[in-house]
Amino acid sequence: MTTTLALRALGLGDALTGVPALRGLRRARPRARLVLAGPPETGALLVAEGVVDAVLPVRGLAPLQPDALLRAAQEHPGVLGGAQVDLAVNLHGRGPESTRALAALRPGRLVAFDTPDHPAWDDDAHEVQRWCGLVRPLGGACGPEDLVLRDVPLAARTGPVVVHPGAASPSRRWPAERWAQVVAALQGAGRAVVVTGGPDEAPVCAPVAAAGAEDLCGRLSLAQLLDLVATSPLLLSGDTGAAHAATAARTPSVLLFGPTSPARWGPAVDADRHRVLWRPRVGDAAGDPHGVSPDPVLLRTTVDDVLAGTVG
Repeated sequence: MTTTLALRALGLGDALTGVPALRGLRRARPRARLVLAGPPETGALLVAEGVVDAVLPVRGLAPLQPDALLRAAQEHPGVLGGAQVDLAVNLHGRGPESTRALAALRPGRLVAFDTPDHPAWDDDAHEVQRWCGLVRPLGGACGPEDLVLRDVPLAARTGPVVVHPGAASPSRRWPAERWAQVVAALQGAGRAVVVTGGPDEAPVCAPVAAAGAEDLCGRLSLAQLLDLVATSPLLLSGDTGAAHAATAARTPSVLLFGPTSPARWGPAVDADRHRVLWRPRVGDAAGDPHGVSPDPVLLRTTVDDVLAGTVG
């Protein structure tokens, strides 16, 4: 059996926005085994959803070392089974580190941005369209509609409202005291609310949940988070992985953006189900999505803005 290896060694949001391109690779080579090189947590979710067949465990938030994939293949020999990778596709970044790491496996063919016969990187492209644009020339039709993993009818969504206050970087975290005001208002209106977050986000989640929500921070696997979001009537979140879970589950959402524009990372389908709050002004300097303090554009979103999005 032939093997396609796709590198996307990033977090939940990146994994979910990469699903259309992965589905495109499946369509381009339907008889090939599709392996994701990425974190085991996100990889397990995509295996369970039938998006990929197996996971080669690799973490890549820091620049990948040239031998990162070689070492992963040696440490987990059952994943590739000693077979040559027939096609390697860089869905991780523009390189050069990630492309070198793939090249070290000596694949039969390597597809990556900014390499001969392949597209140039476009900083302004939406994340979904960027990777689909790399995959489509291989014969794999794909697009934003491929983001959807679950489609529970809205009338059947009996779960609580999900509030996800955390984000990987402080610049994308709306203040906890504002989230707490939102939770208190929802609870006061008779709505059940749960607060979610990763194991390291307990200090962010606790004061928010204390306003009247159940605290599930650190208690859910990624699959359980997707299950929860898929049965919820509404998700409230910043620009982070939970927002992409709402897109994948067709769950109505209120999403707070800043500093990164939703034109690059916002919902690419079901525009009628997602209210995006984004308050840039002429003359704003470009914000740092990895910054150490909340971005000024994000801070322009008020509690009333968020609560207005929960009505209707």
